[in-house]
Amino acid sequence: MPPAVSVVIPTHNRLSMLREAVQSVQAQTLEGWELIVVDDGSDDGTWTWLQGQPCIRALQHAARLGPSAARNRGAEQARSAYVAFLDDDDLFRPTKLALQRAQLDSDPSLALCHSNEIWIRGGREQRQLAKHEKRGGWIFEHCLPMCRISPSAAMLRRDLLLEAGGFDETLEVAEDYELWLRLTCRHPVGFIEVPLVVKRGGHPDQLSMRHGRIEMFRVEALRRVLQRAPLTAQQRCAALQTLRDKCEVVARGCEKRGRLEQATRYRAMPHEIAPTSRCGA
Repeated sequence: MPPAVSVVIPTHNRLSMLREAVQSVQAQTLEGWELIVVDDGSDDGTWTWLQGQPCIRALQHAARLGPSAARNRGAEQARSAYVAFLDDDDLFRPTKLALQRAQLDSDPSLALCHSNEIWIRGGREQRQLAKHEKRGGWIFEHCLPMCRISPSAAMLRRDLLLEAGGFDETLEVAEDYELWLRLTCRHPVGFIEVPLVVKRGGHPDQLSMRHGRIEMFRVEALRRVLQRAPLTAQQRCAALQTLRDKCEVVARGCEKRGRLEQATRYRAMPHEIAPTSRCGA
């Protein structure tokens, strides 16, 4: 009998946080889950620790390949029809898997189910702004400005995830944003208003903290979505307008730093992707 849900944790050199993440999976009210931890090239003793955990299916990358490759490998090895991701610095609340599995079981049209979150930074809960509002249904346009779905807050149908090609392993940042756009343009999603995940942010080794220039990565993600996703005419127009807006933001930043040629390339990008677009300037 397959597991009720396959939980996949990608990890790299965060053994103390990983232990807590694993404990939050073990505390789930849903029984019959499997836990897959993909050690993405850690050198802090993570692999040794994993060998002594009978509840974990441990996979290892000898060298660091990034969270997308780790998530994809875990999903490929999963034995359940449902896959839930958990970043190694985040925590599931006890009813997370049970509530999301029930929602996906009740509505076969949904590609995934996500939830609200509790954000912790520096040990303190952070207030979420109106722009961070999450929702369910057909949310492609809602997902265009920023990443509206956290990997740790999502449970997906494994067959649709694999059919979509999983996370783009060549994107170091905004890989989740790009995947959600590819999925939400074709499928509705479920949403649970209760916060089912605790997201702990602000540590210096976070990729988004290291890079900072997130809009540059979103521009690249949007470019790829426009080139390969099966968008409707309305979705394509919305994506193009968002790309124009983000390219302008990035171009202005380039100009402030004296990178005039780079600014020109960003402003030209929307026209190169859709030179005969009827979506407006």
